[in-house]
Amino acid sequence: PAPPQAGGFSMDRHYRILLTVLGLTIGLSGHAMAAGSVTGTIKYDGTVPNFKEIKMDADPMCTALHKEAVYPQTLVLGDGQTMGNVFVYVKNAPAGNYTAPADPVVIDQKGCNYDPHVVGVMVNQPVKILNPDGTLHNVHAITKVNQEFNMAMPKFRTEVTKTFDKPEFMFAMKCDVHPWMIAWVSVMPNPFFAVTKADGIFAIKDLPAGMYQIEAWHEKLGTKTATVTVTDGAAAASDFTFSPPTKS
Repeated sequence: PAPPQAGGFSMDRHYRILLTVLGLTIGLSGHAMAAGSVTGTIKYDGTVPNFKEIKMDADPMCTALHKEAVYPQTLVLGDGQTMGNVFVYVKNAPAGNYTAPADPVVIDQKGCNYDPHVVGVMVNQPVKILNPDGTLHNVHAITKVNQEFNMAMPKFRTEVTKTFDKPEFMFAMKCDVHPWMIAWVSVMPNPFFAVTKADGIFAIKDLPAGMYQIEAWHEKLGTKTATVTVTDGAAAASDFTFSPPTKS
């Protein structure tokens, strides 16, 4: 046996206590990391409007990039009228200092259209804007909180990176050369958001246990809000359905 230490505290007992403390710490850390999530599907309930074809004749280079008709991205639907381009976020997100990802969010102007059409980015996260079209684009971020910019991208300027240093919910990014080009950008102080694709599915991950307000935003159909309770290690469900505005 190890000789007693000062105060009658043996080395064996010291190591046993140390291992117990480490075990508790690991256990607590594992519990804290067992965060929950919110998942759901967004659908459209109503008659699908007939959108007019986008006429790109003003710039023959844009026209040449498409073999088929191009329509506005205002309402993008999948099978079963699931909805794309819906921004979903936690309105009462847990407070904290969240570090922005180093990887940029990419906004492509390929085919004289913005892709993606709805964008979520964290404060100070790089936003890489691409111009592969071989024609002039003019990227105009119409912000109110962040510094507005209006930046020409001639065909030889194929890439530029910007950042936004303040939270700002949903502002338009337009091309002044091609007026049909528009994207919607939200600068968020935390990572608790998602944007749906045509399948309408979203997932907001790594949420601590608690009660949250989840909001779904669409550029024309407004917002829908739901309250969900998130538990550790589980996925809470929150589906949304948008309908056309009621005519008065």
